[in-house]
Amino acid sequence: MFFKIAPDSVIGRSCANGVYPRSRWVPLMMLVWTIWIFINPIMSHQTEWLWPTLGSFPIFLALYFRAYYGPRRQVLWCALGIAVLAFALTPVNVGAMGYLIYAGAFLAFTGGGLRIALQRIVLLNALYALECMLLQWSGAYVLSAVMMGVAIGCLNLLFRRNQRRDAELSLSHDEVRRLAASAERERIGRDLHDLLGHTLSMVALKSELAGRLIERDPRAARREIADVERVARDALSEVRSAVSGIRAAALASELASAHLLLEAAGVQMEYWRDPNELPAEVETCLALVLREAVTNIQRHARANRVEITVIAGTERVVMRIRDDGRGGVNERGNGLTGMRERIVARGGELAIDSPRGRGTGIEVSLPSPAMRVERITHETTTPSVVVPLARQAGSHA
Repeated sequence: MFFKIAPDSVIGRSCANGVYPRSRWVPLMMLVWTIWIFINPIMSHQTEWLWPTLGSFPIFLALYFRAYYGPRRQVLWCALGIAVLAFALTPVNVGAMGYLIYAGAFLAFTGGGLRIALQRIVLLNALYALECMLLQWSGAYVLSAVMMGVAIGCLNLLFRRNQRRDAELSLSHDEVRRLAASAERERIGRDLHDLLGHTLSMVALKSELAGRLIERDPRAARREIADVERVARDALSEVRSAVSGIRAAALASELASAHLLLEAAGVQMEYWRDPNELPAEVETCLALVLREAVTNIQRHARANRVEITVIAGTERVVMRIRDDGRGGVNERGNGLTGMRERIVARGGELAIDSPRGRGTGIEVSLPSPAMRVERITHETTTPSVVVPLARQAGSHA
């Protein structure tokens, strides 16, 4: 329970935004600097420092981990506790300034805004400088201690500001997608209403009329029923055409969304799309792959530039995504396994080139359903069927 990560803790906020996935291990790595708490008194040839330092260290560790993993409201008290250890140990251990640096680092994450946190950091280091002067320590030591404490605190203030911006950016992306989805639903609703409203009204009227005529004029009733069938078939064809148009817009929407996401993250995106129309199934698959790839680039690649190309060939549709990030992508991670399964299920291929430090390239190749149907037709057509087709084509020529 003591090391359970609170949602609003220093580590919890870092892990939540997805940009710093390894933040949970930062506390263990940062403990390496505590070595100076023990080395400095040895180098300064101080005496009677060991047992007070060993006695303070478990208390420091408890406050340290609680400040990282505990709720935000506890960070200030943990930082003040570590600062008290620094003030109490300084008279016997010159390395106690290490405790002060940790305390200033945690003050950067306390509530009240960045300006108040900065004031707390400056005040803490000023009080420590006053203690050192009362102990008649050298001015160089006091200056170095204060400068180090303020510098580490300010670095963490910048880190906290970036965390806030990342959180705001994530919320803005979610809001943009929510508004886009809402607008798309409204558009689809309007299109279906305009498309089906008149047709269904006509079907209802003709069905009612056919019901009245069925006993006294069966022939007229059959005509009305035939009209109902014709209108229903026309409506079905129009609905299918509308749905195909909605699906065909998937890739264009994902390209626009990807441009917005990467631009907000400071990544330049360039894309070129073949003007040829793509089958709806292929376009939907490419859109899903593009969404997964762009999300991975924004979260993990640390790229500055992304190139996206979509080429609709005669037999295959190819999409290439290339970034100049850190590379070294694990093909079994970051959603690539699901991406590969989706592509293979459609008879396609996925190739990944990701040398460490030289960016990542993803190439998706999908067969065109139209070409596949044409091949099957040519392979299964018998001569008795081909000849009439050829004659019919010739007659139109």
